[in-house]
Amino acid sequence: MKRLATSLMLLALGVAPAFGANAVRISQIYGGGGGGASTVTTWAQDYVEIFNNGNAAVNIGGWVIEYGSAAGNWGSSAGNIFTFPTGTTIQPCQYMLVALGTASLNPAVPPVPAPDFSNSTTNMSATAGKVALFNAPNANLACGSEIAGTLVDKVSYGTGNCPENTNVGALTNTSGAARNNGGITDTDNNLSDFTIVANPVPRNSQSPRNPNCLVTPTRSSTWGQVKSIYR
Repeated sequence: MKRLATSLMLLALGVAPAFGANAVRISQIYGGGGGGASTVTTWAQDYVEIFNNGNAAVNIGGWVIEYGSAAGNWGSSAGNIFTFPTGTTIQPCQYMLVALGTASLNPAVPPVPAPDFSNSTTNMSATAGKVALFNAPNANLACGSEIAGTLVDKVSYGTGNCPENTNVGALTNTSGAARNNGGITDTDNNLSDFTIVANPVPRNSQSPRNPNCLVTPTRSSTWGQVKSIYR
């Protein structure tokens, strides 16, 4: 019995770091939009896509997306912060799309398809930076100085600091970072959770919902099973 208890405790410790996974998370980022009349990009604007991997709707009114340069603070200016309007709700297995930044001047570049929200003041770097989803504003705060309990998710790319474990590689005007398994995978390691994809295709609230999100075990449910056995 002692050996069983020890084994279960080791298993619990092995999955414990994943217990903090949130149902709502960043599922795609693209910072290659904007640019002059001759700049070739996939989409006219940058964007951030979020996803609800849980089995309940989440009211994200007042939550914020904050951009930071590679070595800069979160939301270093008001223009680098987007706040979801009061009453905004993301349904189970649903995506939500926020178009960001100044639109491209190249008439051949298509606009971001049907964003749910737009914020023209947040211009992300095409190659290196970081994006965070907070449940309350963290204006102009450095990595590690976030208000306790407010950080929901974050992803760093290129030479950006403050990743979850290891950052995603550098992006380009025609590549973005997409969370694996349609937004489901979340191991608290940006490098393994995201894949760099050419010409990324964003999803919005009207896109088909991920059919696997309620049948794929989440990290928190695995931890719950371990706790139940250990009791």
